[in-house]
Amino acid sequence: MADTSEDSQISRVLIERQFVTSDEIRAAAEQQKILRTSGAERPLTDVMIDLGFLTRTQLSRVQGGSDDSGSRPAQQIPGYQLQRRVGAGAMAVVYKAKQLSLDRVVAIKVLPKRLSKNVEFVERFYREGRAAAKLNHPNIVQAIDVGESGGFHYFVMEFVEGCTVYDELAGGKAYDEKEAIAIATQIASALLHAHERGFIHRDVKPKNVMLTNERIAKLADMGLAREMTDLEAAMAEAGRAYGTPYYISPEQIRGEVTIDIRCDIYSLGGTLYHMVTGRVPFEGPTPSAVMHKHLREPLVPPDHISTKLSSGFASMIEMMMAKNRDDRYASCREVLADLELLARGQPPKYARGHLDADSLTSLSSGRNVEYSPEASGSSRGAITVAHAGPPVALIVMSIVAALSVLLNVILLVAR
Repeated sequence: MADTSEDSQISRVLIERQFVTSDEIRAAAEQQKILRTSGAERPLTDVMIDLGFLTRTQLSRVQGGSDDSGSRPAQQIPGYQLQRRVGAGAMAVVYKAKQLSLDRVVAIKVLPKRLSKNVEFVERFYREGRAAAKLNHPNIVQAIDVGESGGFHYFVMEFVEGCTVYDELAGGKAYDEKEAIAIATQIASALLHAHERGFIHRDVKPKNVMLTNERIAKLADMGLAREMTDLEAAMAEAGRAYGTPYYISPEQIRGEVTIDIRCDIYSLGGTLYHMVTGRVPFEGPTPSAVMHKHLREPLVPPDHISTKLSSGFASMIEMMMAKNRDDRYASCREVLADLELLARGQPPKYARGHLDADSLTSLSSGRNVEYSPEASGSSRGAITVAHAGPPVALIVMSIVAALSVLLNVILLVAR
């Protein structure tokens, strides 16, 4: 039996160090229970690593009581003054700081020294800074500076006072359709800006959607962003999956060289799915199991989980998450067009509702099928079948037959 007191103690430290969230701890504990009932006893930390919530390096840092990111790296960056640490991940630590020259608050992402020896990590770190610097949009976290000082590689960016969509989901929030559309519109606008400048984000997810206190959404973390014309980088990454398992597109999982903007549309759809249903599109015991489901398993329609969703909005999410990218929206401009229509209570232009077997039978029998975006009392909310009598062609044929009979009668009488 696992030592629950030890699990509890290390969980508290992991949360304090911001390596995992309380929601991730609960999810790992539930998975641990499932494994235990099947006779497989595993430490909670191992389960968190299996689920992708924690890395071995992060665990060893906690167990060893060390933090090789440095105690006060921002103090060694000329022109900036550290205030407090606000976040940490597998690749970087983020600090709130003051830019002394302009007397403004900024965020500084610092690459740990242990990763500074890895050329690939350093290049990816600077690539994030260069990509963000080429983008200027109110719904994208603004890049300010990038450089190296005292052995620390750093990236200075706009400080966003607020939280992430993931923070709210972890707190139990489920977004209603109106709020989800408002947030999605802002992020789709940010992605359109990036796409038109030749960048794909490749890691759209709730943790990378920041919300200000005024509920302005900002797309963050260009760490996996890539220029679409960078064939050298594409070839170097061929065959490897880059992205977050819960929201990654099938073509990213396959490590395709020719991925394009539609992978971001898929991930935005997965993010929306999580926001309005309260659960990720596909779940599994390991990241590889989750990714396998992205490739093979059909998506449970979001309005089958949250029946308050309109059919048009549910169809839009399903179209965004089509496994074949040719079946998705061709661009974020189309996504924005449908979001605008949905916000006005109108059916989407590009996302077509899916008729079920009963509706198809109705069509073949001559009944009309009408679309109503506000129809209530149905999980799809959009299909209304009305009996409209026999088809017009059948009526015409009946009249012709009757006239033919009448003419034959007249001819017989005339004889």
